Amino acid sequence: MSDAPSHAPEKSILPSWVKGPQDFIGGIALMAIAAFALWASSDLQGMHGFSFGAGTAPRMFGILLLALGAAVTVVGVLTEGPRLAVYAWRGPLFVSLAILCFALCIRPMGMVFSAMASFLIAALGTAETQWKETIIVGACLTAFCALLFPYALGLPLQMWPTFLIR
Repeated sequence: MSDAPSHAPEKSILPSWVKGPQDFIGGIALMAIAAFALWASSDLQGMHGFSFGAGTAPRMFGILLLALGAAVTVVGVLTEGPRLAVYAWRGPLFVSLAILCFALCIRPMGMVFSAMASFLIAALGTAETQWKETIIVGACLTAFCALLFPYALGLPLQMWPTFLIR
């Protein structure tokens, strides 16, 4: 087997008129985010005269993002650009799961359990995790948070699960 890159034609699911696939898909993604922002802010008050409403800034940014996405999409159609890059989903997936776990566990399970669990879930985001070091660092960070929030900052957080307090 050779380590030299292959010069075989690459198959793409995009039409042949798209010259810069990465720019084209990125522009479409920006326009989708802008459409969601415009939809989400549609029921907010707008601008009346010179007074701004709650929906003015989201709509302005949504329109600007829509225009920027359209421009990036046009660049992807008109100019040669890089092909679609391979994206590593593991890290963002496990970090998002860790945030979700913390949000769902903080009230019923308390700060100590939810902080340690979310740290361990986030550590699954890479194959390079060494579990002995991860558990030590997680325990130290959990202890730091258990001291910082209730004592140094004076926040009334529940430290332990509700079934252990009763």
